[in-house]
Amino acid sequence: MLREGTVKDPATVDHALATIERGAKAQAQLIDDLLDVSRLRAGMLRLDARPVDLAAVVKAAADVVRPAADEAGVELRVLLAEDPCVVRGDATRLQQVVWNLLSNAVKFSRPGSVVEARLSAGETDAVLTVTDTGEGIAPELLPHVFDRFWQAESGRTRRHGGLGLGLSIARDLVELHGGTIEAASDGPGRGARFTVRLPRPPSEKVAAAVSPQGAEALAAPPTARGPAS
Repeated sequence: MLREGTVKDPATVDHALATIERGAKAQAQLIDDLLDVSRLRAGMLRLDARPVDLAAVVKAAADVVRPAADEAGVELRVLLAEDPCVVRGDATRLQQVVWNLLSNAVKFSRPGSVVEARLSAGETDAVLTVTDTGEGIAPELLPHVFDRFWQAESGRTRRHGGLGLGLSIARDLVELHGGTIEAASDGPGRGARFTVRLPRPPSEKVAAAVSPQGAEALAAPPTARGPAS
């Protein structure tokens, strides 16, 4: 209709273009997720590990998610550790973990609710907690939230898109970094909490500068990253 010129009202044109753009971005994300799953299962995903400022990673991921949160009427709060929080890892892949967790929290939150990302630095690990006040997770479903292609909704009852790969990819990436990720919820309608723990090598407890390559990776959203080998 746009090509043929049958739609001429500027507001309708803008709405149509925005719809097309959202669809294209969603498809690109699905393709990226499928490629990542293939690389992970084949053991072909390699990490560019180096000292990374985890606070910068969380902030960059939150900046990418914030427009979607604003559009959904969800308040996104980011609380960062006062002390340096340096881990050894791949800045791009760690941002992908945080982006997946924040996007998932926003997607399952109601307008007017809050999503919070809190980063703290312990003696031996860095702890990131993403909490939402949204739909929550039933106790019998909690063991499955990190399963590939698993979704709590199915068939005609589904209200949210996606393939059910984001949390699975996040778990695999966290484990590749030697960390752990856990999900918790008090039940349906009572929100959810995801906790990521990443080891902090003793030699890197003091703040280290993120390399220029790491800074460039953090400037782009996950869907804009280059192919991993």
